[in-house]
Amino acid sequence: MSETTNTNKEKKPPLNGRRALPPNNSNDEENEVPEMEAFGLIPRGFNPKDYLHVVDINMFKEPHEINKQQHHTDKYYSPKLIVRRGQTFQIQIDFNRPYKPGMDQFWLEYLIGRYPQQNKGTYIPVLVGDVLKPGEWGAKITHKESNSIRLSIMSSATCIVGKFRLYVAVWTPFGILRTHRNSATDTYILFNPWCQQDAVYLDDEKEREEYVLNDVGIVFHGNINDIRLRSWSYGQFEENILDACLFLMDKAELELSGRGNPIKICRVASAVINSRDDNGVIAGSWDNTYTYGVAPSAWTGSVDILLEYYSSKQPVRYGQCWVFAGVFNTFLRCLGIPARLITNYSSAHDNNANLQLDFFLDDEGKVDTKITKDSVWNYHCWNEAWMTRPDLPVGFGGWQVVDGTPQETSDGMYRCGPASVQAIKHGHVCFQFDAPFVYAEVNSDIVYSRREKNGTQVIEKIDTTHVGQLIVTKEVGRDGMMEITEEYKFQEGSEEERLSLETAVMYGVKKQTTQDTLYQPQTDVEMDFQVQKAVLGSDFKVTITFRNKSRNYYTATTYLSGNIVFYTGVTKNEFKKHSFSAKLEPYGSSAFDVVIKSSEYMSDLLDQASFHFFVTARINETGKILATQKATVLEIPSLRIKTQGEMVAGKEMSVTVEFTNPLKQTLQNVTLRLEGPGVLRTMKKEFRQIPTNSTLIWEVKCIPSRPGLRKLIASLNCDALRHVYGELNVQIQKP
Repeated sequence: MSETTNTNKEKKPPLNGRRALPPNNSNDEENEVPEMEAFGLIPRGFNPKDYLHVVDINMFKEPHEINKQQHHTDKYYSPKLIVRRGQTFQIQIDFNRPYKPGMDQFWLEYLIGRYPQQNKGTYIPVLVGDVLKPGEWGAKITHKESNSIRLSIMSSATCIVGKFRLYVAVWTPFGILRTHRNSATDTYILFNPWCQQDAVYLDDEKEREEYVLNDVGIVFHGNINDIRLRSWSYGQFEENILDACLFLMDKAELELSGRGNPIKICRVASAVINSRDDNGVIAGSWDNTYTYGVAPSAWTGSVDILLEYYSSKQPVRYGQCWVFAGVFNTFLRCLGIPARLITNYSSAHDNNANLQLDFFLDDEGKVDTKITKDSVWNYHCWNEAWMTRPDLPVGFGGWQVVDGTPQETSDGMYRCGPASVQAIKHGHVCFQFDAPFVYAEVNSDIVYSRREKNGTQVIEKIDTTHVGQLIVTKEVGRDGMMEITEEYKFQEGSEEERLSLETAVMYGVKKQTTQDTLYQPQTDVEMDFQVQKAVLGSDFKVTITFRNKSRNYYTATTYLSGNIVFYTGVTKNEFKKHSFSAKLEPYGSSAFDVVIKSSEYMSDLLDQASFHFFVTARINETGKILATQKATVLEIPSLRIKTQGEMVAGKEMSVTVEFTNPLKQTLQNVTLRLEGPGVLRTMKKEFRQIPTNSTLIWEVKCIPSRPGLRKLIASLNCDALRHVYGELNVQIQKP
């Protein structure tokens, strides 16, 4: 043992004068516990066998037994006991002889980490008494039979969440006798949304089933005019995932005594989910080159990512926002914190937190990409976690925004949250953590401005409704979409919305005034445009419409710019430029079509098949500019999944994935992935090429392990085509 302690000492920082013990921030490390703790000199005739001693401990830890059933932990793929805090669980102790209450004295000890201390909650002695107090540590005997006793044990509702070691201690006149270290009696204690005294208590059973126990979910993507959805396998109950999630807290060096607090856990997890500045779980990549890694769009769930990180301890490549959010959701649900994945359409990434996104136009009315630094993401995914906020005034508990995508630093690290959704809605952005940043993501204005030759800045247009138009999450108990925009903001243009903004400004959100710049928009002409829905690889048209509401005759020099963009709104390149002159009759409407050919965009297309169109028009008679922008996504073909044979837990079944290549080119080096929690572990297959119009068929055999309604999720990925998904609900019968 001495060798191991030496090596551990080298890793530990030297002790300083401020603390008596090194930091206790690893759930994995242990201390040695003496099996005989003598009170003094031991007389020669002492034989421990003369006293009560433990022969065996039964933990009732099988999925079908009482503990995992009552604690809603029967789905965890783990042989150990897993319980939720603040709720009783049962164990049975077999002694070498019948237990005599007046004469024998024993107690339980729960230990976590390497330096257990009672005042830190890392060493917990549990005495046997007559009554159990709700939400406080205690044990009582419920049943005695020959040499055995059954105990009902209550854990504290604020207890540390993690893996505890269990010892049974027996008092003798000469010292304390303990059971030896036995990992089979290790007990995982998790958060308990079913317990009223737990900080994560959620009172609706349907919501608990969705936000804690559902191991698949839906990611909404695409854009505001074309909402797409795909399934994501959270897999929080799969083998080794619970250990991987506990390892994340060790990696973040969160002191064990802080691990009963969901606020602290969320804050450190939002930093460790991304690899920036702490070598965390996922490395982000938004540049469309994913060499030496997996393209973000290829992942079908969190399990592969977490297990790879747990074994390699190195960041897994690559992720984008929904991948960070999917893995974060797995982490939260696995530990028992209710959580959901949120999508905000037209999400502002405001670099200088002034509540406005500045788009600078050049003389022709084109956006000047050199000096425009802010961007609007087509969509951005984050998470909400449910908890009380005793650190904030009353009323700000409930859903909290947490975001693992590295966008901006918070207190010097790439992390975000927890920020109270209620505080964001009412503009109370003074409350920790990172509320101003999230407030800007859903509330910024877009300001188009142009610099005149003499240096004055002219604001051409202010768009107050483009950002944060729609905020959604998966419905409870169904696969549909639930809109939650009104949880984040009041009705556009309402009195409450004004008030919320004024409150946010009062609390220090910078809001630039437009007084120092000229702003006199052209109000008597309206311009808009529509993009035709189109399948990847086909031609489509953009229709620009003008409505002249005045008695004047106008001509408009109109400019359309088509850009291929990352879903973050950052332009890769301009693939279409088209300008024309439009004649606008008094009180008349007119429409102009611009055709976009597939040959113009196919060679440069990025993985989300995302376009961004800017249309600007100068009214020649007044010199005023009209500007508007829209993102659009092409229809991407999907995968078909079929099953054959009967679907029974424990019996082999077959799954087939089919795909037809719709493009005018051969697809090279195609990777298919297929997974389904409780049905099959992730399978991968590579195909060298798929010619135009030909169909690929991949058949997989598997043995489902869990009965019930399960979901199969597949993805196809290659350089020319990404974000190709398919899914299928399957009902697995009991054997």
